[in-house]
Amino acid sequence: MNDPPMRFDILTIFPDLLDSPLNEGILRRARQQDLIRIKITNIRDFALDKHAMTDDRPFGGGEGMVMKPEPLAAALESVRQPGGRVVLLSPQGRLYNQQIARELASESHLMLICGRYEGVDERFRAAYVDDEISIGDYILTGGELAAMVVVDSVSRLLPGVLGCSASAENDTFSRSLLKHPQYTRPQVFEGQDVPVELLSGDHAEIARFRFIASVQRTIERRPELIRLEHFSPEEKKILKRAGLDRIIEKLRDGQDCRARDKDGS
Repeated sequence: MNDPPMRFDILTIFPDLLDSPLNEGILRRARQQDLIRIKITNIRDFALDKHAMTDDRPFGGGEGMVMKPEPLAAALESVRQPGGRVVLLSPQGRLYNQQIARELASESHLMLICGRYEGVDERFRAAYVDDEISIGDYILTGGELAAMVVVDSVSRLLPGVLGCSASAENDTFSRSLLKHPQYTRPQVFEGQDVPVELLSGDHAEIARFRFIASVQRTIERRPELIRLEHFSPEEKKILKRAGLDRIIEKLRDGQDCRARDKDGS
């Protein structure tokens, strides 16, 4: 017996903004196969006045508008079911990462509320929201793009959504390492060859080469991630033979030795 499909309910005042991205590529196939179900609810449909107002001026004055609590609450109640998780996309939320994506993938029903303007009325947030998520320390015009990021990143972790289950397991951030460089045909491009290790046909050698390249890239681009990574005894031997163990130890001691150790000095 198959698991029931993961449900996503997205609450927004701009439903058309979400339509095309959620009907392309992997998400489209996952919906067609009934692995995920996505419903978009227009918060304006639950406004209380003839002008379908979903925002108003803030008490105490100040810039911008605030999303009204009544339409938000009514829209949420129209899709809410026991056991679901209500997530507000907000710049004040937890900073989104792969660990949180895995956490959300364990849920059966996510209700994603797309904030707008100066935010939502605090009384609604306190009474209805289980979690707040931010996709980065920058400002968007609304939570719709953030909701799409959550839907995409969570969906690909669900069984059957990706054609190859190893794709999700080996992705960047599946552990605290960036993914190794990738190459495809042609073998020579503008004078640059594909690394010979990838042409050897030796799967163990290819795995070692990719592991070392992954660690090197992480050291160069995201050294803070190395401090979080735990290596197996076999991986530690590989790193030692590659001369990377010393660099990793210095990074974990708080030294930025990337530039100094590129030439071994």
